[in-house]
Amino acid sequence: MSYDSTQSTNEHIMRVQRNIFDALKNLRQRAIVHDDSKHREPEKSLYDEWQPKLRELTYGSDEYKSALAQMGPALQHHYQANSHHPEHYPDGVMGMSLFDIIEMLCDWRAANEQYGGDFLESMEKSFQRFGIEQRFGAILIKTAVELGWIEHE
Repeated sequence: MSYDSTQSTNEHIMRVQRNIFDALKNLRQRAIVHDDSKHREPEKSLYDEWQPKLRELTYGSDEYKSALAQMGPALQHHYQANSHHPEHYPDGVMGMSLFDIIEMLCDWRAANEQYGGDFLESMEKSFQRFGIEQRFGAILIKTAVELGWIEHE
């Protein structure tokens, strides 16, 4: 009698499904609490003041960098309260979990939708800003392509 792998394969598939659902649970919770700290001080008044100003600036420009510096301690509070920002970690992106990185990429896309511009170009500016090396950046770009956020290169 030959071996029938159907049961073993189905058990494996069910384990993988359970693990993916665990990952989805993590992402769902992140979606619920994303940037919630912006609703409270010291961040609320900062974002009330600066969001209209940031809309007028080009992401990555010297003016944009200057604005971030002027946002000061309240912006630092935001970074420390939200692990999807590379600034949350002493070693930046390398300190992040895969879930932090997924949320970061989703955040980048949302900001791009809000402020406009080419998302791939914005991603490349973020790679420079956060010291993201080319091979890891390529993974982020492939993810954005798979999600339909940018055209296939």
